[in-house]
Amino acid sequence: MLRRLAIASVIFTAACAGPQKPAGPAAPTTVQEKMRITNQPPFDLASCQPRQLTLPPPPNNGLLVGALLSTRPQVMECLVDPKNRGPAQTTKVMLKTSVTDQAATNTITGENLTPEGQKCIQTLVDKAIQLQPLEKGAKPVEAQAEIIHELNNSPSVTFGVNEGSDFSGTIRLAQEQWCECYAPFTTQAPPVLTAKIKLKKGAATPADVTFEPSGSTEGDQLAACLKSKITALPAKVSVDELNFPHRFIHFHSGANEALASLPPELRFYQLEGIRSQRTADTAVAFGQRASAAETYDALVAKYQKTKDWHLVNDLKEKCAALVQSADNWIKAIETQQAAEQQTVTLVGELKAKDEGWAAVETASQTALANTQKDLDTAKQRRQQDEAACPKEKPAKK
Repeated sequence: MLRRLAIASVIFTAACAGPQKPAGPAAPTTVQEKMRITNQPPFDLASCQPRQLTLPPPPNNGLLVGALLSTRPQVMECLVDPKNRGPAQTTKVMLKTSVTDQAATNTITGENLTPEGQKCIQTLVDKAIQLQPLEKGAKPVEAQAEIIHELNNSPSVTFGVNEGSDFSGTIRLAQEQWCECYAPFTTQAPPVLTAKIKLKKGAATPADVTFEPSGSTEGDQLAACLKSKITALPAKVSVDELNFPHRFIHFHSGANEALASLPPELRFYQLEGIRSQRTADTAVAFGQRASAAETYDALVAKYQKTKDWHLVNDLKEKCAALVQSADNWIKAIETQQAAEQQTVTLVGELKAKDEGWAAVETASQTALANTQKDLDTAKQRRQQDEAACPKEKPAKK
């Protein structure tokens, strides 16, 4: 099951082909291409609100897999910046955490990953996963997860298309520094916002930034905050005046659900972010149940060896904790399953309009079927856990 959890995000990211976009930063040759404004990919608010996972000691494989998967939004944000990626279309990042009785280390390797990109990811993973060494003589524990970034399908910035696109790219890369603007949005993504930007030759900053009404107080407040940030960015154009729109698309991997107002294609990617974090939750819950089982089994072994009746209350307490951890594991899988079911339904609608989504439909259906198997397993384990608990003998009459 853990192997499926570790590669789940890879399956979806690799399958998110849909209709392919033109590849690479080829030089524009037409007037339309020269004026086309790019570099406005979605921004995941989870980059501003990283997960704060508390992993009970000692760590095990499930806990570490969950912790690694939880860093996906931050890893993907590192890869938005072109300086962190090489020239290839695909960037693969392998995250690995190893814990021994000597040290706990996080190792980052990958393909098409520049030294700057490796440093960016290493810094965020080290901050997110901080563990103590195991007790002397304890068996080492390690886990790994692979994250894939596709230039045509993952949020990316590419400079050199035209001056308007370059300024849009500057805005997009700056968004992760504007987290105070996004602070109110903890459980849902903000609405899509559109700003009209005016750049003038010789002006060091934008000449004018005007946001269209968002339709909500929260959206308008966010627009005001973003405007103050944009107007302070350095700007340079060779033409007398350049006017263009910049659309702010927001995702939130930590959201409860995808915004219904998003177009179906964007809602799919939002659901993928949510699903990846719920997969991380499932891995952590699996690890917590495994830890509780190990603690209870050790206590049972001690009782069977000593027959110390003073351990009975501890046995009852630890077994109750084991059953509760199994309940939490089941709940985590059910929550993950709900997101996957929404994805299957949405992809079915997208495929009805475009056969290019067929591979994604297959991957999403496979993920849902595997999750159902995991849920069945978890429920069986829960029954076994409860059956293993000490039973009160009925009082004699």
